[in-house]
Amino acid sequence: MAQDAGWGGGAYGGAYGGSPYGGPPGWGGWVPPPKPGVIPLAPLGLGDVLGGAFSTMGRYWKQLFGMAAVLYGGAALLMATAVAVAYSAVSGHLERVVSLDYDESASSADIVPLVTAGSALALLGVVIMAIVSGLMYAAVPTVLQEAVLGRPIAFAAVWRRAWSRVVPVIGALILTALFAVVPVLLLMAAFVAMIVSLVTMDSGSGAGVAVSLGVVGALITGPLAVWLWIKVCLAPAVVVFERQRPVAALRRSSQLVRGDWWRIFGITLLAGLMAAVAGYVIQMPFSILGLFPGMIGTASLDEDPSAAAVMVAMSGYLIATLLGQMVSQIISTTFPQLVTGLLYVDRRIRTEDLGPVLAEAAGVPAQGPYPPPSYGGGAPQQW
Repeated sequence: MAQDAGWGGGAYGGAYGGSPYGGPPGWGGWVPPPKPGVIPLAPLGLGDVLGGAFSTMGRYWKQLFGMAAVLYGGAALLMATAVAVAYSAVSGHLERVVSLDYDESASSADIVPLVTAGSALALLGVVIMAIVSGLMYAAVPTVLQEAVLGRPIAFAAVWRRAWSRVVPVIGALILTALFAVVPVLLLMAAFVAMIVSLVTMDSGSGAGVAVSLGVVGALITGPLAVWLWIKVCLAPAVVVFERQRPVAALRRSSQLVRGDWWRIFGITLLAGLMAAVAGYVIQMPFSILGLFPGMIGTASLDEDPSAAAVMVAMSGYLIATLLGQMVSQIISTTFPQLVTGLLYVDRRIRTEDLGPVLAEAAGVPAQGPYPPPSYGGGAPQQW
């Protein structure tokens, strides 16, 4: 970009043109804003944000879905390999534990290796998902940065630029997730207390008090967590666009969201619901198709099958379900991030007059300034 190659922070330009609706001075007419890429370079309405996200997925599907397929597919293969290695190491212990009668207890010689292997797999899964999430949250804004300007970008370039920002993006994601820790922990504590009371058939007041405190605490802290999360939801985009560090990106996101919290909350919630419904619809056919090999495999099992035989019999269903979850994850991860990135662009256009800078970078004539669009139809009006 000529003036703002990284879409860095700070206000740019100022008033541009004489007409309040973007027309040439003295004409009094409205001139459509330039649209070199997936969105017009003016304040965005809901249709512009959603349409821009869909257009980006349509034009840059190879980069977006290719990156997601490589990351999630590679993560699945790595975890499958790790599970196979762990099973081969503790298969004997697992067989002895599974074959125990109800009145028998497992020995520590069998339990310790199983717990160790499970903990190692869980830790590996957390590390893998952190890296995959960081790369995806870096790759989507990287593609969007060029999509807004209508410029092509190669898959290798997306990978290089995403990898260069993966560490600060992971930091921003961790800091963002911390805002939801308290209500989630309270709900988990209430759930555990309820399960314990059901299993032990405890009719005392201790479990009831724990459940009540957990639910009430979550209800009290939940709204604050949502408010804070929306305030910092633009932080991953800030890390990529402006190359900020995690803490500075959270501050920058809070600054951009100021005065527009409810609108960003509504659009973010709508995008998440749309992605969740699309992911569920995509996953259903895979689950249905996986039932047939699963039924055939389980029908051939003996009366007392081993754990390995059960896993082999259910492998068809597990593979189909895993594929469905991976495709669903690609959609449900990509679309909300595109919407969030476009909200970042919109806030900078509204508050920092970024439109002329983007027009200059795209090599198109700039028009403006543009008032925010009217969401109820009609002529543009001031926000």
